[in-house]
Amino acid sequence: MSHPNTSLLERWFKLAEKGTTVRTELLAGFTTFLTLCYITIVNPSVLSQAGMDFGAVFVATCIASAIGCFVMGGLANYPIALAPGMGLNAYFTYSVVMGMGVSWQVALAAVFVSGCIFIAFSLFKVREMLVNALPMSLKMAIAAGIGLFLALIALKGSGVVVASEATLLKMGNLYIEHDGAKLPNYPVLLTLAGLFLTIALDYYRVRGAIIISIFVITAIAAGLGLTQIDGVVSSVPSIAPTFMQMDFSHLFSGSLIAVVFVFFLVDLFDSTGTLVGVSHRAGLLDENGHLPRLKKALFADSIAIVAGAGLGTSSTTPYIESASGVAAGGRTGLTAITVGVLMLACLWFSPLAKAVPAFATAPALLYIGVQMMRSAIEINWKDITEAAPAFLTIAFMPFTYSIADGIAMGFISYAAVKLLCRRAKDVPPMVWFVAVAWLAKFWFLGA
Repeated sequence: MSHPNTSLLERWFKLAEKGTTVRTELLAGFTTFLTLCYITIVNPSVLSQAGMDFGAVFVATCIASAIGCFVMGGLANYPIALAPGMGLNAYFTYSVVMGMGVSWQVALAAVFVSGCIFIAFSLFKVREMLVNALPMSLKMAIAAGIGLFLALIALKGSGVVVASEATLLKMGNLYIEHDGAKLPNYPVLLTLAGLFLTIALDYYRVRGAIIISIFVITAIAAGLGLTQIDGVVSSVPSIAPTFMQMDFSHLFSGSLIAVVFVFFLVDLFDSTGTLVGVSHRAGLLDENGHLPRLKKALFADSIAIVAGAGLGTSSTTPYIESASGVAAGGRTGLTAITVGVLMLACLWFSPLAKAVPAFATAPALLYIGVQMMRSAIEINWKDITEAAPAFLTIAFMPFTYSIADGIAMGFISYAAVKLLCRRAKDVPPMVWFVAVAWLAKFWFLGA
């Protein structure tokens, strides 16, 4: 006779029907957790540069991730974990707060509104229609462009790339001159060492390659006196500095409406692409290539965004790292719920997270940039009317230091190139609408 708890899990998650077991799902959840728990360190590190309290964001990251995992696992029954998205947190900090001079409280309000729009669009299937209407080249170019944007942030923040009056940017030195002597420039050297270590660990299929690299570089930094580790476990930090701190008073100006749109657009492609990609890897798509219970999965994603904004973090989204859990046998929502429980357990490890220096997380950003650049393979480079807009999308993100401007140039150039090449019929109505909207924004409100 089966254990009553096991029987309940069997009925709720349909384990036998999916060809899996409780043990397999738990191990799959642990595997996924190891591959994405770096976000509990990297996300507070990025958002704290926007003026947000590190400890509060750390707590918000863990809880928002757990909520997303619980809803995805319990409602949609998919082995897909959620957490604050890389790229979206970079846009939040570097483009909106630092670039536009917007307070982080207003930026959180923009995230909240984008989540509410997601909920409405998910309920009425508008979100699916939007994704299907947009050209593949632009979808893939946005992902690749964000990869380059993250790489530039990492290289600049760690000193591998520095400012230059003559060329705007140049490579930083591997040494620092002090009293006539050349001393090692440890942040630069450790950033490069961390990147190579992450790549090597991933090549040998070591689980948790990113988090292992972060901890190794942090330990070396502590040994060199570059950072201080004040313990590993402590009480949970207060979330009060960021909890429900959204400011809606200045949200509905022209520039910030565009911010809401970018949060919506980037997460639209990121989340939907991840859902479909991981589900395909798990063999969960139906015979028509569609994702069963897609509405519930999208709803879970939307709820996580709204909850995360209220807690104090940028947009929460499905993570492609969930594919590692799928590879370990995860097939149901029990995998996602396991990740959620482990994310909550992280709440007591804030001292360790605070000890991690920026040059220890920079390799993670670079490595994620490598993964995101892979999307460029899917672009039709043989068709210049597809390749040119895709290239401009990718190039404009790092060179303008703005994800939003890169997306805008992609839509505008796609419509313009197709029109000039007498292929206007290839442009979906939604692309025309977005292109005109961005042009109007640039003309009346500037970049």
